[in-house]
Amino acid sequence: MQHSENPSAATAEHELAVAILVWLASEPELLSRFCALTGVDAGELRALSEGDGFEAAMIGFIAGHEPTLMAFCNDNQIAPETITRAWQKLEYGSGGNDF
Repeated sequence: MQHSENPSAATAEHELAVAILVWLASEPELLSRFCALTGVDAGELRALSEGDGFEAAMIGFIAGHEPTLMAFCNDNQIAPETITRAWQKLEYGSGGNDF
């Protein structure tokens, strides 16, 4: 586990993932799409939020579809680049590359 490297970044990514989950809960069609793509049942979302891969699943879902990304960012006053940077970090690690 690499949580000790930068705990504030891990916290920021987790908070972002939670914000995405809360937003998805208010968007039934998107929540259904998320569940279909990930194979996660809506009743399993709480367990997902406590498991490994939660951040990657939530942020990856939003980052992977521009209309959904833009809707989330607009509704939550978050710059799309924030999502993109978080996704890049989760995908490629923090190997010293600052984008």
